[in-house]
Amino acid sequence: MTNLLERFVKDESGATAIEYALIAAVMAVLLLAVFNLIETPMNDAFQTIADQLDNAGGAATIGD
Repeated sequence: MTNLLERFVKDESGATAIEYALIAAVMAVLLLAVFNLIETPMNDAFQTIADQLDNAGGAATIGD
């Protein structure tokens, strides 16, 4: 019984999975923060491009 308890205490196989989960969680939080920071500038850039395309094409829409 003591041998079984010693092996259980020394077993580190689950530690790697926990480390990977923590790394994935930190990456997810960082990605969400970055996406929130660039959301408005990206929307503005795409809107500018859309406006320029509308002006260049005579405001034609798909399906006309």
